[in-house]
Amino acid sequence: MTKTAQSVWNECLSFIKDNIKPQAYKTWFEPIKPIKLSGEALTIQVPSKFFYEWLEEHYIKLLRVALVRELGNDAKLIYDVRMENTYSSNRPQIVKIPSSNRDPLKPQKVAVSLEVDKRELRNPFVIPGLQKVRIESQLNPNYNFKNFVEGDSNRLARSAGMAVANKPGGTSFNPLLIYGGVGLGKTHLAHAIGVEIKDKYPEKTVLYISSEKFTQQFIDSVKSNTRNDFIHFYQMIDVLVIDDVQFLSGKAGTQDVFFHIFNHLHQNGKQVILTSDKAPVDMQDIEQRLLSRFKWGLSAELQAPDYETRISILQNKLFRDGVEMEDEIVEYIAKNIKSNVRELEGVIISMIAQASFNRKEFSLELAKQIVDKFVKNTKKEVSIDYIQKVVSKYFDMDVVTLQSKTRKRHIVQARQLAMYFAKRMTKTSLASIGSQIGQRDHATVLHACKTVDNLTETDKQFRKYVEDLTKKLTF
Repeated sequence: MTKTAQSVWNECLSFIKDNIKPQAYKTWFEPIKPIKLSGEALTIQVPSKFFYEWLEEHYIKLLRVALVRELGNDAKLIYDVRMENTYSSNRPQIVKIPSSNRDPLKPQKVAVSLEVDKRELRNPFVIPGLQKVRIESQLNPNYNFKNFVEGDSNRLARSAGMAVANKPGGTSFNPLLIYGGVGLGKTHLAHAIGVEIKDKYPEKTVLYISSEKFTQQFIDSVKSNTRNDFIHFYQMIDVLVIDDVQFLSGKAGTQDVFFHIFNHLHQNGKQVILTSDKAPVDMQDIEQRLLSRFKWGLSAELQAPDYETRISILQNKLFRDGVEMEDEIVEYIAKNIKSNVRELEGVIISMIAQASFNRKEFSLELAKQIVDKFVKNTKKEVSIDYIQKVVSKYFDMDVVTLQSKTRKRHIVQARQLAMYFAKRMTKTSLASIGSQIGQRDHATVLHACKTVDNLTETDKQFRKYVEDLTKKLTF
């Protein structure tokens, strides 16, 4: 009987099926299609590059044994990989990759002093004096991939997150920087990656932390003279997730220590995941060497969801809460709440609360009442650049004049007002505000805010400036 690609692969599958768990067989071998048999070389088609990498890493020995049984010692395996994300045409691009079938590198033997092992590192998550316990991941299991609705606005970030979760530290997405506006799911996605990694690799140490908490821990370590222990602790993490990394701006000491931790993790094949509300190119007061590392892997943007995605998010939320709502109401909410996911879910929660506590039926009228409140109360995110433009226009000058070193009274007052509103309306640090408004230091910003407060109380004309600018910046 003449051997064909299909017959050889069927024999291989029957052998493989007896040697691995049914779930693994279903996931990694059922989707494979035999394409061609040429002598001792069998070509198989796999759905993606990640699929090929996974087979090579986890099942190559099993595949080798199965092929040798069918085709002899000279058996060769070639992958026919369907490449995703090709934009040039509708047809997927095909890449043929021969199996590497190489053994992993042997571990290197290094002489280490026994004293090193005895030294205990202080864990910044454990209160001094208490017994050292396992590291708590700080992950929220409710933020997972199952309830992260995919759409055009987040497909790249979600796919990259899945790739990282399947092979942490083993993809080119290191670091993975997820950025986007308020309420679009950055924190949800970062947690989801961590939760997925813990499910797949329970032995890996995953840690989620906000940049503010990281900064505070670093300050505490400096005060207590345990800076080295702080660094060593973070260098032991397998997957480090840092949320809102833009808050490191203007904090030179924290940036310096994070630079060393990042380098160590990256060089040792550990995974770093970052979230930010700005793209790396828009981050202010972050050291250039750190910014270049943020751009090293993949920067994936989360955008505002389109109408279809908003519908899916609402339906998913209703399904999880066990609530039924008419399509007409769902469509009305999706059409009117466009800015972010958090507000979409907020409307549903408000609707359920009204129905439960006030015993109101779900209706289009109720939806309109709640949506009106949400839309009116949605404040526009104000940037420092926008504040400077509004203040400059109000005082009939350009932004360059506002930022200049001149001491003319009206220009100084305009500059002080810009600093005052920047502190009031943004979450930016004093140092960063000063840097962006004419290269001043944080003390100048502090002085400007005090001056504006004093003049508002004592000077009627100045109070009008503040009121007028508040209206312009708020609406």
